[in-house]
Amino acid sequence: MLDPAAPHLVVNSRTLFFGWLPADPDAVAALVPAGLRPSADRLVFMNQYVVDDESQTSGFGAYSLTYLGVALAGVDAPGGRNPGGWWTDYVTCSARVRAYAAARGAPAVVGRTRIEHHDGEIVAETEIDGVPVIRARCQVGETGRAISSGHHRYFTARDGQLLDAVYPYVAEPVDPFVIESVEFLEPTHPIYALRPENPLTIGFGFYSPRASFAYPGGLTVHTADADAVQAEPARSRADALFVPA
Repeated sequence: MLDPAAPHLVVNSRTLFFGWLPADPDAVAALVPAGLRPSADRLVFMNQYVVDDESQTSGFGAYSLTYLGVALAGVDAPGGRNPGGWWTDYVTCSARVRAYAAARGAPAVVGRTRIEHHDGEIVAETEIDGVPVIRARCQVGETGRAISSGHHRYFTARDGQLLDAVYPYVAEPVDPFVIESVEFLEPTHPIYALRPENPLTIGFGFYSPRASFAYPGGLTVHTADADAVQAEPARSRADALFVPA
């Protein structure tokens, strides 16, 4: 098994990353553990990505992954552009990635993500144990000269402790980019609690055919009191800038 304390690098993944306001804000808020606070608007984020070749990673190999979570208040990533996030779901086809992530507290389960690109349309589908659970469709243009870079801060839980780490990223988003639909396909699955409201309200989003990021070495034990001095932002976090990790 990969050492969960070791850092890892992924380059040029095909990545669809966006967020929405949920149909059931109370159900979303209930997924956030004590010691953390959901954002005021209960913004949900999702990253669906595919790493096509083992040469794109420092040890993960080729794999696909989808993670979802809830944006948090008062625990921003460095720079203050991206709110911290609590991972509620972490779905990957790779046993190696699953073991590595689970040892770091991620809720890793077996599943697969596919991203198909035809005639300017992206269709990204996530399945868990062979059952399709999420399908997203969007219209995309070409990559230009724009570069997005920065950090994310994601939280997990292990052995009764909240943990967090800061994840650097660099991505080349396409333009234009329009999300057409987000379908949660299995009402009996727990992931259905994160479904978007109708009509769909998107907080942020992008597609990049070349998104790179790192899993940092080590994790930090989160002490809620250390962040209590940070006031909850007065503005809605639905307009926060998220980019991939």
